[in-house]
Amino acid sequence: MCRGTRLALLACVKLRSKSGLSLLVLAACVGNIGDGDGLPGDQPSWSPEPAVLPRMTSTQYRNALTDLFGPALPKTALEPDTNPYLFYSIGAASTSLSELGVQQLEEAADLVTRTVFEDAERRVDITGCEPERPGDGCVESFLTSFGRRAFRRPLGAEEKARWLTVSVDLSEGDAWLGVRMAVAGMLQSPYFLYRVELGEPHPDNPELFSYTSFEMASRLAFLLWNTIPDDALLDAAERGELVTEHGIEAAARRLLDHPRARDAVQDFFAQYFDLGRLDGLTRSAETYPAFTPTMPESMRTEVKLLVDDLVNRRDADIRSVFSTRRTFVNSELAALYGVEAPGATPVAFVPIELPAAGPRAGLLTLGAFLAMNAHETDTSPTLRGKYVRERVLCETVPPPPGDVDIDLSQEQGEPPKTLRERLEQHRENPACASCHAFIDPPGFLFQNFDSAGAYRTAEHGYPIDASGDLDGKPLTGASDLAKLLENDARVGHCIVTQLYRHAQGRLDASSERIALQELDERFAASKYRFRELLVSLVTHPSFRVVSKPEVSP
Repeated sequence: MCRGTRLALLACVKLRSKSGLSLLVLAACVGNIGDGDGLPGDQPSWSPEPAVLPRMTSTQYRNALTDLFGPALPKTALEPDTNPYLFYSIGAASTSLSELGVQQLEEAADLVTRTVFEDAERRVDITGCEPERPGDGCVESFLTSFGRRAFRRPLGAEEKARWLTVSVDLSEGDAWLGVRMAVAGMLQSPYFLYRVELGEPHPDNPELFSYTSFEMASRLAFLLWNTIPDDALLDAAERGELVTEHGIEAAARRLLDHPRARDAVQDFFAQYFDLGRLDGLTRSAETYPAFTPTMPESMRTEVKLLVDDLVNRRDADIRSVFSTRRTFVNSELAALYGVEAPGATPVAFVPIELPAAGPRAGLLTLGAFLAMNAHETDTSPTLRGKYVRERVLCETVPPPPGDVDIDLSQEQGEPPKTLRERLEQHRENPACASCHAFIDPPGFLFQNFDSAGAYRTAEHGYPIDASGDLDGKPLTGASDLAKLLENDARVGHCIVTQLYRHAQGRLDASSERIALQELDERFAASKYRFRELLVSLVTHPSFRVVSKPEVSP
């Protein structure tokens, strides 16, 4: 691979600002973007934050390669994504690539292009023509169309000339080798690897920048499909349709009607609900015989089916994910829950209604939540309560002081104590009391569920006390909490907030409270349907306008 390309990329990705890759550095490294195609007309009633510059996540990168070259590509090593504040998009906007990560991208570009362009039939299918000599009309036409897809915008005249020259200079007289080398270089360009969405000056407000039509195509595609725009979306961008609310809504609804949107929605909820913690989850077969090696994947599938049912099949109130008695089980989950599920097998999931008077209702009583938020041999009201506070209500729980002993194990020979009794020692410690008083009371509501998610009535032979409260309101168990969450305003607001953070690749700022409030109102008006929230978000000025970038001295 061209050493200059690699070094330029490395230089770009190692010079970063606090919000990601420095916009000015990127411009200096790779040149200027062409003119935009339009601007939102209305000045927002809130103060937007500056743009961030995330690179593609691993999923987006692999999806983009498949879109560009087709399936059956080699799986290559990539630097792992990070998920500060829950979402990979935030990690992609706030963490730097290591030198190893850059090397892995170079190796991936080399391997993928070898796979594609050394296959005589496949390369013609992709290019649509057979070049007769390096840099001929066939090569030029393909690089132009490929660049449009890969960079999510048309190539400028200088860019076309540059990549065509690369294809000639590195061809060694072989037109296909030249094409391969140019494409491999494009796959290492920051314009491919990074989401270069910088905006252009707003015509009515010198402090604002508005995303261009092509930048909006990129933002829509990555949010709603988790990949690069297709030709139809780029065509809409080229017509200037993605700078108006009407045009953006039409494009968004088309994308949401495609099966790809289901995968992107599932990806968001998997991060929101922290389902990655199911990976490698184990329990002792002796203590928890119902917890089989396949149980974590069954639990993950149950949540995915529940989300799909609410978002796509029924287009229902997504807040009910925390209170519904409807779920989907296979035979091993049915056994864990102690319910009848006709037609269920180890691989076949069926819809069921959990008993109206039973202890389970909503996500917080399903196996995934209960097992993820427990220890290997014991439950954890603290972990479960923390999840409720942070993930469901979007409240902040500070980390424990570094010098606090969190060991709750009992002394040898000491009479067995319930976990509630053992946690009292933390409630009595002034350094721990305030936090535990905040997170333990809702966490105690799940004490009837063991570390594997099975229902129980006793702990160490003592009847379980599953009473607790949420902000001072007494509750007697998890099903009481589910009823309370049905109409808790914080639940809908938290869903809006989490989606906003995921879509923007950063935390929300206090200056954006009005924008979040407006999205809350739109969400409520749509009866809390998640697909409508997505449309509301992408058409809202907060998704289309950013503050003017600061110029560093």
